[in-house]
Amino acid sequence: MDLDYMEIYDENLPSILNEFLGYLCTVKGKSINTISGYKVDLRLFLKYVKRLKYKMDDDVEKIDISDIDENFIRTISLGDLYSFINYITLKRDNGSYTRARKTAAIKAFFNYLETKAKLIKDNPARELEAPKISKRHPVYLTLDQSKKLLNAINGRNKERDYAIITLFLNCGLRLSELVGINISRIKGDTLTVIGKGNKERTVYLNSACIKAINLYLPVRAAGKIIDSDALFLSERGYRINKRTVEMLVKKYIISAELYDDKYTPHKLRHTAATLMYKYGNVDIRALQNILGHESVSTTQIYTHVDDERLREAVKSNPLADL
Repeated sequence: MDLDYMEIYDENLPSILNEFLGYLCTVKGKSINTISGYKVDLRLFLKYVKRLKYKMDDDVEKIDISDIDENFIRTISLGDLYSFINYITLKRDNGSYTRARKTAAIKAFFNYLETKAKLIKDNPARELEAPKISKRHPVYLTLDQSKKLLNAINGRNKERDYAIITLFLNCGLRLSELVGINISRIKGDTLTVIGKGNKERTVYLNSACIKAINLYLPVRAAGKIIDSDALFLSERGYRINKRTVEMLVKKYIISAELYDDKYTPHKLRHTAATLMYKYGNVDIRALQNILGHESVSTTQIYTHVDDERLREAVKSNPLADL
């Protein structure tokens, strides 16, 4: 088995689901984060369907699904799928984004069973509709707030933490991309990261990023080093983990008196994108490449910063003063 697959294999899951997760890992090359998401969503789905079909009174989370086989899978209908969507909407209060993710997982699973594993002939998920997702403006820091955040960084890890926040705010990195940075992949003003879907992309470093990294490297070298190629290390010398980064971002948000629990590392990515689009006159296609979005429609959420330009355009109409 592939090492990554061993990380997500679970003996408490049906073999049919473990095989699908293995397919995502070894054939499709999906990231561990993506596979773990599928695992969680499909485990809940199968627990719910088993409880539904056998009219069990047990809590859904306590349902054992290790005995589910292809015969059980063949009994699942489109009605069961919509019943599950109703359950996560009404009982678990899942929003449209979460429901859409679970729907995508179910459709991918049944598509695999039909076209790859050849275990079913009738695919109940083929007609399953994804919930409509309303577009939301991204939450981001203003330019002044971003400066305030950077000025709030202090303490014994200040060089490391300053470099982390600087890269978030200037490059628009994902959390997984930042913790995965290797020193060997930094060449001058370019950085190669592994993005969503295990895709490599090139990130360009501006002077602020280069300066922050160069200030951190001597401090890093003076400390304990276990993961020698990892850029950002924990105090114990290992590659820094996501949770540590989330906690330090929250700490400095509070220190900077920017009290808002929405300012997660991902919101700093939103901040970088918004500031680039608003102040750098960055073309939306260029921004798409910078952020590593597969579709430009994802990047369109940043065009909300054009509101002021639109307001000025309306005011410039020669009929405005009549």
